[in-house]
Amino acid sequence: MKNNATIDRKMDDAYNLVEKANEHMTRIYMEHVLFTWQWWVALFLCIAPWVLWIIYRKKESTWRLMTSGMFVMLISSWLDSVGSSFDFWHYHYDVLPTIPSYEPWDFTLMPVTIMFLLQFKPNVSPFLKAVIFGILSAFVAEPFFTWIGLYHTENWKFIYSLPIYIVIYLSAHFICTRKDFDDLKKGCHY
Repeated sequence: MKNNATIDRKMDDAYNLVEKANEHMTRIYMEHVLFTWQWWVALFLCIAPWVLWIIYRKKESTWRLMTSGMFVMLISSWLDSVGSSFDFWHYHYDVLPTIPSYEPWDFTLMPVTIMFLLQFKPNVSPFLKAVIFGILSAFVAEPFFTWIGLYHTENWKFIYSLPIYIVIYLSAHFICTRKDFDDLKKGCHY
């Protein structure tokens, strides 16, 4: 078994490499990414869908939809970070240089699209909606983002994303269609 000092030194060395890489990425971002047309597209994609959602959402279901949307944000940004960490894909035109996931996709396009789908024709099979969402995301959105140079796959094929998108949609549907949340006051014995 290795001693703690050796492990600590190796971990410190690894974190130093990450810090240097972040400094290098930030320098590239400031010199070559910020205010490019791709950056403006990404910024627009961060804002416009939320504006549309605020205007066209089903107002009486706002919190139910937002709960599902928050779940989508958390899971998609986590999966995006994992994928980037394992070199499955990466992004060249982030809105912010400090977040490893792609903000327009994880924090806007995915959750807002799913929230619109949840409220649109709610009696349609969630499995059908999930498959449609998965196909459009994996085979239309991802190739489009690749074509315009925002998304770069390394060790990933679009087909791999299909089941992930389906599961994310079905999970969001499950969360959104719960009858109600338990009252925190019920069952408290203190």
